[in-house]
Amino acid sequence: MSAELDPSKIFRFDRTIPAPRALVFEAFSDATHLDAWWGPDGFANETHEMDFSVGGLWRYTMHGPDGKVWPNWIRYTEISRPARIAYDHGGELSEPAHFRGLIQFEDLDGQTRISMVLIFDTTEARDATIKYGAVDGGRQTLAKLEAYVVGLQQRGG
Repeated sequence: MSAELDPSKIFRFDRTIPAPRALVFEAFSDATHLDAWWGPDGFANETHEMDFSVGGLWRYTMHGPDGKVWPNWIRYTEISRPARIAYDHGGELSEPAHFRGLIQFEDLDGQTRISMVLIFDTTEARDATIKYGAVDGGRQTLAKLEAYVVGLQQRGG
C-alpha cells in the first residue's frame, strides 16, 4: 500500500499511548469499546452491527453535539492482530467508500505507537474532508482512545 500513499491524497495521525499494544488493538475490535471512544469530541456512537473479521462490517451512527446524525460503515480488508487494521470507510451503505484507512500498532516497550492513515482517491476528496475538521477530529479521536485505554488499565480491564 505504500506506493499509494501520495501525500496530497492522505492525512495521518500518530500518537504514543501509554498502554500495551494488545489492549490498544482490542479497543478497535469490539463495538462496546469503540462506542465508548470513537469519534471527535462531543460525538457519540451507536453501533448497529459489527463483525470484526476480514470482509466484516461495522455499521454505526455518529451523533453530533448539534444533534445531527452521521451514518457510517467500515468494511475490514485486513486484520493482522495486534499490528495492523485496514478498512474501507463510507457513509450510507448504498454509497461507495469515501476513503481507505490503515491503522498500525507498534510496540514501544509497553507503550503503543499508533499510526492512522486515511487514504483518498483524489486530492480534492481529501481537501473536502479537511474542510469538515477531520484533522482536528482525528487528533481528538486518538486522545479519546488514550484516555479510554488508560482508564481501562486503571480499572484493571
